[in-house]
Amino acid sequence: MSTSFTAGPALPARLASLLGEDRQEITLGRSGALVWRFAGKEDSEALFLKADAVDPLSELPGEAERLRWLATTTVAGPRLRASFAESGYNWLLMTALPGTDLTHLVERPEQLRNVLATGLRALHALDPSSCPFDRRLDAKLASGAANLFAGRVDETDFDESRLGWTGHQVLDWLHAHRPAGEDLVVAHGDASLPNVMAQDDAFAGVVDCGRLGVADRWQDLAIACRSLIYNCGREHVAPFLDAYGAEWDEERYRYYCTLDELF
Repeated sequence: MSTSFTAGPALPARLASLLGEDRQEITLGRSGALVWRFAGKEDSEALFLKADAVDPLSELPGEAERLRWLATTTVAGPRLRASFAESGYNWLLMTALPGTDLTHLVERPEQLRNVLATGLRALHALDPSSCPFDRRLDAKLASGAANLFAGRVDETDFDESRLGWTGHQVLDWLHAHRPAGEDLVVAHGDASLPNVMAQDDAFAGVVDCGRLGVADRWQDLAIACRSLIYNCGREHVAPFLDAYGAEWDEERYRYYCTLDELF
């Protein structure tokens, strides 16, 4: 049984209570999942709902597992309310974090840089041996190859420096230019500005955690720098890295931005 729900699949009956709440479809981001924000009533908190077609490569079931684990750490993330598959879709219901994502601070880049650096330092300070999610290069390259062979890679959306490449050329380049080692941390996996939250100019947590796991710290730093360049300008990269406590690494920046083309 399901209940009518506009702009997407039918809402499962177990989530029917959401129909009485104001909602907004969220289009920021490139995950491919359908996302809605429910404002919540006076006595209830705001919620986010994600839906994605059931597929072996869907990230939603893994995101639910990651939210459960993140809730045991000192880094804030959405709290899981429901996660299940029904009628051909994975459904993920979670709480909203306080504050706004960092795209709302682009007119104040100094505050933005500091929040981004603080958030990534906090996440990367977690003990990677406690994290059960393997996103090291062997696993990440295998996942990227699976996306490619399943037709999930959009070659028209590659960064300007790789426009005209095929997905197979990207994968071949990644194997040929793989870094010699990995500086492992608990990485977010997609540390762009929309996925880091701020409240009162302070770090408030991370969202969209479906790719979180143990990986090289430049998995996050590369995506964060790319997002910072796109939204604020290249001149903000050096002070961001200084606030984080790292130096520019051209090789790893290029590598992990290229790897991101497969996701």
